[in-house]
Amino acid sequence: MSDGKILSDEALDILFREARSFNEWQDKEASAVTLRAVFDLMKWAPTSANCFPLRVVFVTSPEAKARLKPHLAEGNVDKTMSAPAVAIMANDKQFYEKLPQLFPHADAKSWFVGNQALIDETAMRNGTLQGAYLMLAARALGLDCGPMSGFDPEGMKAEFFPGQDYEVNFICNLGYGDRETLFPRSPRPDFDDMADIL
Repeated sequence: MSDGKILSDEALDILFREARSFNEWQDKEASAVTLRAVFDLMKWAPTSANCFPLRVVFVTSPEAKARLKPHLAEGNVDKTMSAPAVAIMANDKQFYEKLPQLFPHADAKSWFVGNQALIDETAMRNGTLQGAYLMLAARALGLDCGPMSGFDPEGMKAEFFPGQDYEVNFICNLGYGDRETLFPRSPRPDFDDMADIL
């Protein structure tokens, strides 16, 4: 519980105001310890019925990056190959099989069995939500992010999730960004441009 506590301005800058999407990276490792810590924060993200559909592969080794490279759009190759880590985020379409363990309060599995439309909608919404939490967790632990589309999802699925009923949602480069290469930040809309209070 937050009990009304708020983060410092410095923390809010790290998570939001000063955070950027990076294309260039410092030559500094994103360690397995740090990546596991990112996951351990991300797992507290809210999901409907605690369904937790996200599945992640962190690509870090040269060998794994070589497997990843053929599935990237041409414009994403250099920035992804130079990133210390790449999180491939996929949604498990069989997530409901784990609901008896993850949500024992009700027979939640039965809500999904045979209802592909609900499965697809739930996996996409909640997996994307978890992916956003993963990025916030990464920023909170000192990493920078470079989320993107621009890849062959079927090829990536076959390469990294063979035989699984997964759908690759998006990827996110992770590491320590090179701020010297950033272009000026693009404008953001004002509240009245995109929000109302009723």
